[in-house]
Amino acid sequence: MQSGTAAKTALLFPGQGSQFVGMGRDLIAVLPAARAVYEQADDILGFRLSDLCFDGPEEILSDTAFTQPALFVTSLAILQALRSEGSLPSVGAVAGHSLGELTALAAAGALGFADGLRLTRERGRLMRRAGELSPGGMAAVLKMSDAAVDEACREASLQMGQPVQIANHNAPEQVVISGDSGALALATVLLRARGARRIVPLAVSIAAHSPLMASVEADYRRAVQATPVNQPSIPIIGNVAAGPLESADAIRTDLVAQLTCPVRWTDSIERMAAMGISHYVEIGPKDVLSKLVKRIVPDAEVLSIGDVAAVRSYAPREGIEA
Repeated sequence: MQSGTAAKTALLFPGQGSQFVGMGRDLIAVLPAARAVYEQADDILGFRLSDLCFDGPEEILSDTAFTQPALFVTSLAILQALRSEGSLPSVGAVAGHSLGELTALAAAGALGFADGLRLTRERGRLMRRAGELSPGGMAAVLKMSDAAVDEACREASLQMGQPVQIANHNAPEQVVISGDSGALALATVLLRARGARRIVPLAVSIAAHSPLMASVEADYRRAVQATPVNQPSIPIIGNVAAGPLESADAIRTDLVAQLTCPVRWTDSIERMAAMGISHYVEIGPKDVLSKLVKRIVPDAEVLSIGDVAAVRSYAPREGIEA
């Protein structure tokens, strides 16, 4: 439930790139509520996802088909640990980056845990298949305007006859581009020639949030349509819409469009700031989103919660969730 001051706090859930071998291990050692989440996930999936999170191996955990459910479960285990400790704040909004949108939907009650986990697993499996059917890559571009990056991508796509586009608008002058390997390489050359100060190829074998995911879009749409979706109990800001997803249809539309459309993270955080959000709590391994928020809204209060110490030390400012 939300108090009058609850609108100042948002929960954020990370996507791929935040995983690491050992995530969640300290939680299950001392917090039964977190352990129960992993055990439930193992039962639903029919294999020991928990062992993969705690012990690896890293090459399998980094496979998108496993990374996505692993992060979904770990973030929700942390969330449940906060609930069990009585320190989960009432919140005014939730959001998740890419895969994290599914976690945010589960946190907001729009997806049941089992349904959300199965959909997350299918999303990862289908994205891996798209990468096999249409190989591509991704690269982070720093210190260049979105408009300049977009122009270089358009030129590279036209010259190569293959797609490359902005996949993630992560923060001001910090985007990720994604697409066909040849078009990506040409876009990189064009960007360097035009003054891009840093371009970092990402260690991925898929071109997420690009037209190369279109080969599995129909299958994913069927999976999304078959998944029960409830009215969210907390406003959720969608990646594609960069605004509140207020109905099951809007949620499904955003989830499917997310495969081939950019993640508008900068716009999403700015939208929450305009809603009065001033305190952002990242629930998940690492602190990737916390750092992005500080670049987007420098005066925001940000915190990342990913281990037992952080769970037990967190004291919400706006009261406890009822």
